[in-house]
Amino acid sequence: MTSDNLLAVVSDWQEEARECLLKENYTRAALLYEQAIEAEPNVKSYCWQLGLMFLLQGQEAEAQTTWLLGMAEGDPDEIELWTEELIELLEAEAERQRLHRKDYAVAWAVRQHLREISPANLHNLLHLTALSILLETYTGEEPDSLGVIELLKSNKPLLISHELLMQSWKSVLDYAPLHPSTLELTEACLAHVQEPLIFIDTLIHFVYIISYLGRQFPLAVKFTELGLRLDPKHPELLRTLSSFYQDTGESAKGIEMARFGYSVMEKLADKVYACHLIIRGMMTAGGYGDEAYSTFQTLKSLLVELIEQQPTDLDSSATIRLFSSIFFYPYFQDKPQENIQIRRQIAEICQLNIANYAKESMEKCRQRLSSAVKTDVPKKRLRIGYLSYCLRRHSVGWLARWVFEHYDRDRFEIYAYLLGSDSKLTHDPLEEWYIGKVSKARKLGLDGPEAAKLICDDEIDILVELDSLTLNTSCEIMMLKPAPIQVSWLGWDAPGIPNIDYFIADPYVLPESAEDYYVEKIWRLPQTYIAVDGFELDAPRMRRDQLNIPNDAVAYLSFQRGYKYNSRTARLQIQIIKAVPNSYLLIKGLADEESLKSFFSEIAESEGLNADRLRFLPIVATETVHRANLGIADVVLDTYPYNGATTTLETLWMGIPLVTRVGQQFSSRNSYTMMMNVGVTEGIAWTDEEYVEWGIRLGKDSALRQQISWKLRQSRHTSPLWNGKQFTREMEKAYEQMWQIYIDKSNH
Repeated sequence: MTSDNLLAVVSDWQEEARECLLKENYTRAALLYEQAIEAEPNVKSYCWQLGLMFLLQGQEAEAQTTWLLGMAEGDPDEIELWTEELIELLEAEAERQRLHRKDYAVAWAVRQHLREISPANLHNLLHLTALSILLETYTGEEPDSLGVIELLKSNKPLLISHELLMQSWKSVLDYAPLHPSTLELTEACLAHVQEPLIFIDTLIHFVYIISYLGRQFPLAVKFTELGLRLDPKHPELLRTLSSFYQDTGESAKGIEMARFGYSVMEKLADKVYACHLIIRGMMTAGGYGDEAYSTFQTLKSLLVELIEQQPTDLDSSATIRLFSSIFFYPYFQDKPQENIQIRRQIAEICQLNIANYAKESMEKCRQRLSSAVKTDVPKKRLRIGYLSYCLRRHSVGWLARWVFEHYDRDRFEIYAYLLGSDSKLTHDPLEEWYIGKVSKARKLGLDGPEAAKLICDDEIDILVELDSLTLNTSCEIMMLKPAPIQVSWLGWDAPGIPNIDYFIADPYVLPESAEDYYVEKIWRLPQTYIAVDGFELDAPRMRRDQLNIPNDAVAYLSFQRGYKYNSRTARLQIQIIKAVPNSYLLIKGLADEESLKSFFSEIAESEGLNADRLRFLPIVATETVHRANLGIADVVLDTYPYNGATTTLETLWMGIPLVTRVGQQFSSRNSYTMMMNVGVTEGIAWTDEEYVEWGIRLGKDSALRQQISWKLRQSRHTSPLWNGKQFTREMEKAYEQMWQIYIDKSNH
């Protein structure tokens, strides 16, 4: 046979072997390679191919034996060369199985053998990690057990594709975000990051998911701290970490981080938000008093400057953060006209910028509204959408239940848009309760334009938001106007957004003059803007002897978030305690314990009251125990200028007398409207002096306390505040009237 003929024969059988491989006829391919080895025993590549054919048939022992025999007679240099050839062959086959055949199990098996041959091959180990995720066999132990973290942390030079490393890391973040090894892997990757900004962007997106969607704030802190190692002055990392510190009770660190962020921010809008974060930290801790107020004055000056500039080049994050920046106005001042004016001015700036960066979503919403069928109420079921981050174990979630429980299914379809709930990281029983009550529920992230598109697609008639300025995303969605009628209710005061048509109120919670300065039209329900059928209770877990309080003492209770505590109201409360013999002030709130203790103790000392008459109560695990524990109080002292809302309802439901200071803004009239609706005027104060007078009188007059308590318990049977079904009918009547107004306007 001539050399040309021999080459042709070799080419023919090799082509046949390749065809057999592609057609998965591994038995025939193995036979061809066995014949080739017999004819040309010195061509080692045939041994590598034969072993691969055995491996692909599941004959792993035969594959290993074939490869070992092939290398048995080589010297060290030859074995090194042959090993590289075998590695290259297995690498190519693993990728063929993964990319072309999508057979991840076979690709994983091939790479496992590759790992045995080359255990420190990081490229292969990263692929093994990714394949275990694709196969859904990933346990979280792989980065350690495969040696990935050890290799990344070693000082040895690593020949590794940065793109592969980042892809593998991101796959682990997505699949096992809460496993401890994910944090270790992230830290190990830091030394190998070639594009810090891209890495940090991915990290920020991830920490938003595990925090705001997964409620894993302590873990989010650790990941964010890693990001700052790459860029210690990264604006978003500084903002995020400041918020997370505050949300995990590390208020001092949160304030420090916010101050550092303020010092390095260059853009005015960023400085505004950094200043807000400083205030947020102080308010979360509670007890910063004058220092917080001084920082608030700085914020007001920055906002005046921003309003003068009217920027139109803000991105989505900078834009929606502006909504948060004005959140604390009603906590510092009972000046509704000024507060609402600043909301309106900030909303106008946001509207300009949203029109730039969300043109597509805004246009879709406009088209939907322009093409919507203008149908009279009797001809259709109105489709009501409720938009909120809080339809879960949250104050709003507890209070809004009755509208979902009692709604008329013959006249209305109810949709729930659950923001921050597209994650499988947590399970909230109350959220699931809401999902079971509605016609349709959508679990959404925090992408405002995307949520607005979905609301448009669902053809919602009336969209009701329950977050206001407590969630930027809700404000952004309402700005885009995805529904023909938009309403603000329950979660806070009205946000001042022009695209919101109505704000739900009642005869008491806003004065008549509010009609003159609110952006939204005030829609007053006949009696109350909120009602509940009651509250679930557990057995109380707190006794007076545990607090070292005599049974015959008068126990005053103030229980609010740190946000609501200020020196003005605290001083009035201390004056009440000082004036009532054998009385104690019990203080409870989501705040920094030491900060709150120091704050109240200093005020008590300045008023000549021994701090021994103060008691600081711990936070309990469940709402049902918290409510039951309220029974320890004889009188509850409300806060001003921001009253209680849920706390007031709980107080009244438990039959406890309340002292409240009434103001002019929505947040300083919550308790007033609730007390009016249960028929109790004792304890309603219109001045600081009256607040102290009522506090003293209720402390000294046990008969009056008993009379009020009896009246409150009787109100359970008669008050509109405790009639969720009646309240739902009133809300539904309001929706139908709103729709009729819309129809009438559209037809003229």
